[in-house]
Amino acid sequence: MNRVVVQELLDTDSCRPDEVEESLADLRFINKAFGGVSTTTKLLRKVAKKTGLGHISFLDVAGATGDVAAGATKQLANSGITLSSTIMDRAFDHLTGAGGVAIAGDALQLPFKDDCFDVVGCALFAHHLEPNQIVKFVNEALRVSRHACIINDLRRSRLHLFSVLVGRALYRSPITSHDSAASVKRAYTRRELEHTLRLTTAASVEISNHFLFRMGAIAWKKRTQ
Repeated sequence: MNRVVVQELLDTDSCRPDEVEESLADLRFINKAFGGVSTTTKLLRKVAKKTGLGHISFLDVAGATGDVAAGATKQLANSGITLSSTIMDRAFDHLTGAGGVAIAGDALQLPFKDDCFDVVGCALFAHHLEPNQIVKFVNEALRVSRHACIINDLRRSRLHLFSVLVGRALYRSPITSHDSAASVKRAYTRRELEHTLRLTTAASVEISNHFLFRMGAIAWKKRTQ
């Protein structure tokens, strides 16, 4: 199954505020039930284990309402790890209800100084980018982070697309019904993402499969003397 770029309606800025909120509610459900929160939690736990961090400052890029970061905070607390998150998205209306520190900004030109956060990450964002944009985003994320950039995204496959089409009845929003299929079509395979991440400034890259067609990636920052 070849990758096909299909425009996602939530990216067009043509949706009414109530339509945006309805679709974001669906995304919160998807992240909670289908591996979004658990994938990010596992990636952050790996970073904590390797670095010895007991507290992680986290920039969640394209974090929308902040549900993934909030869910990860609760799950990490069970392991004795605290997480303080800053949520960034391109549009203020996507940040409604995010809570805590929330800022609108450009993912390809992060509005932060070098080494501001322990970890920079994203969930369900990488598939919106073309390979050269992923390289640019990850390099920016590594600049802003002290340890790593983590990516939580979908794995493209025919089986995944079929399951999304069958599962449309679960969504409240027609935007989500369209965008869920579009997301799978424009998502990357594990091999494609790994190849792209090796073009970044990362010292090393780890890729892992997760629940229900999710994949996780950790791009580790090069240590400076």
